[in-house]
Amino acid sequence: MTARSARPAAKASKSTKASAKRPALLAGGNPQIAKAGGDAPVQAYIAAMPDWKSVVGRRLDALIVRTVPGVRKAVKWNSPFYGVEGQGWFLSVHCFTKYVKVGFFRGTSLRPVPPGASKLKEVRYLDIHGNDQIDEKQLATWIKQAASLPGWDGGSQRDGGIPL
Repeated sequence: MTARSARPAAKASKSTKASAKRPALLAGGNPQIAKAGGDAPVQAYIAAMPDWKSVVGRRLDALIVRTVPGVRKAVKWNSPFYGVEGQGWFLSVHCFTKYVKVGFFRGTSLRPVPPGASKLKEVRYLDIHGNDQIDEKQLATWIKQAASLPGWDGGSQRDGGIPL
């Protein structure tokens, strides 16, 4: 056996290891990512989002980073969270079977108010389906407004130990 013929086996082995580490998908195709702070777990979540949802996740993440310089990120409850240091979390993202849900924690304070109602008094949602045209200008306006408001504190002791 030559070194040349051994190389493809090594590459296949790396590929097998990478696929073995791919996060499990929960109900609706939501990636199961451990709670952690920072950009890395959010990027792992986005990379694990199935099909067209990963493209939406990358677009949302890039728009949030452009709109809110220095934004803080974490994954909690298998969802990316975005916040401002000292102000709390203002937005989360979650995969469902047919759409990606963007949650604004103080959504009733945004103008215009995002369209999706919630059981929680102040929360509003925007559901993005696979064939939707995303109005990035409106979304950026909501993101900027949301980041300027006092955010959600993560439930204090219930937040899984991920401070903002």
